Amino acid sequence: MSDADRNYTVTGMTCGHCKSNVINEVLQVPGVRAVDVDLDSGTLTVRGDADDAAIHKAVDEAGFAVA
Repeated sequence: MSDADRNYTVTGMTCGHCKSNVINEVLQVPGVRAVDVDLDSGTLTVRGDADDAAIHKAVDEAGFAVA
């Protein structure tokens, strides 16, 4: 895995609270250095060396899904 930005599409986010939940959960994944969420497009950008499955699980734990 590399330390490049990886993008995911997250479905179901509708507000700033949703965005915060996703960011907080994904930041807890080992290897994640930075997270950004574009609420309008549903794009989750993750920088770091983290497992894709762990990212998907964190999004799920926040109450959303990766498309």
